[in-house]
Amino acid sequence: MQAIVPISSRVREIYQQQFGDPALIVRSPGRINLIGEHTDYNLGFVLPAAIDKAIYIAINKRDDDQILLYAADLDQFYTGNLHALNKSGQQWPDFMLGVVQQLQKAGHVISGFSAVVMGDVPLGAGLSSSAAVECATVFALNELFGLQLARLTMVQTAQKAENEFVGLQCGIMDPFASIFGKEGHVIRLDCRSLDFAYMPFATDAYRIVLFDTGVKHSLASSEYNLRREECEAGVRMIQKTYPQVQSLRDAAPYMVNECLQGGDPIVYNRCRFVVEEINRLQEACDDLINNDLIAFGQKMFATHDGLSRLYAVSCPEADTLVDLVRNRPAVLGARMMGGGFGGCTINLVQKDAVEALIKEVEESYEVSFGRIPKSYMVTIANGTSIVTI
Repeated sequence: MQAIVPISSRVREIYQQQFGDPALIVRSPGRINLIGEHTDYNLGFVLPAAIDKAIYIAINKRDDDQILLYAADLDQFYTGNLHALNKSGQQWPDFMLGVVQQLQKAGHVISGFSAVVMGDVPLGAGLSSSAAVECATVFALNELFGLQLARLTMVQTAQKAENEFVGLQCGIMDPFASIFGKEGHVIRLDCRSLDFAYMPFATDAYRIVLFDTGVKHSLASSEYNLRREECEAGVRMIQKTYPQVQSLRDAAPYMVNECLQGGDPIVYNRCRFVVEEINRLQEACDDLINNDLIAFGQKMFATHDGLSRLYAVSCPEADTLVDLVRNRPAVLGARMMGGGFGGCTINLVQKDAVEALIKEVEESYEVSFGRIPKSYMVTIANGTSIVTI
């Protein structure tokens, strides 16, 4: 039986073939989010965790201003210059170039560098492979050039790279989970104050199973940014009566009903979902404290229904995957995860029922959509770090 070579070893070997010896290798994980979707850019709460699937970057300095990048999984190269940062037209280099741009804006001086990037975070599955690339890049450049950035600064740099260079107005959750992840814990993050707490997530009897719809979403599409605009429109309407409301985090359900019901039904539905979701997450944290995973799981189902019916970011494939497991005693909770319009559903499943569930879901999904969904079992892992080989 052939031994499986760790990704960290493979990325090092590929770097050696392309550029020589790397100075260091950095691992930055993808993330799941148990509950609290589309609440981050509304300054609410989220409950993410880093996972055991990650992006790896091997990197070293150059003596010139060139940036040479190689995406091993895609077999694609990028060549550019520190002083002429433009969108690549290939998308994947943009997540790295955006980080470079932000470091330069902050006054940090770096030289050119060569990097190889690869990993096992499924692309387009809603596990935030883009944030993992950004976090791996900023962490690696921080180490390589001795920038002495705090972890929170790295998180904010990654977010700004996506907002300003890539063009997606994402919140802070994805890079925060990637950088601050802790094995065996979820992160209760206040997206307004950035206060956070690690909460033990006891999954000895349960497994986190992801079913991939096979529908590739592009978060940089207009729909994601449109949702943000709809929420901001709702806030402006609420402010006319309640000027203290600065974001949907500040709004109570009665404010949404009083100020938005009877107006634009789309804006009402968007804001209703977000306010309900912020409250639902806080109640879900109480469930975790009380070790009541059954109640927690029911809130996952409620989140999915809100995302599908009120926030309108689901798709028939994700709705079907949730409906297939909804009334199974072995499944405590399930919902679509990530920005929406594809990607994965996340399922909390009794560990002795996982194998049978996957088989049954595969068969039923194939009947409906003509293809078998990929499934992944993930565990909660530590955040971004240097890899020692």
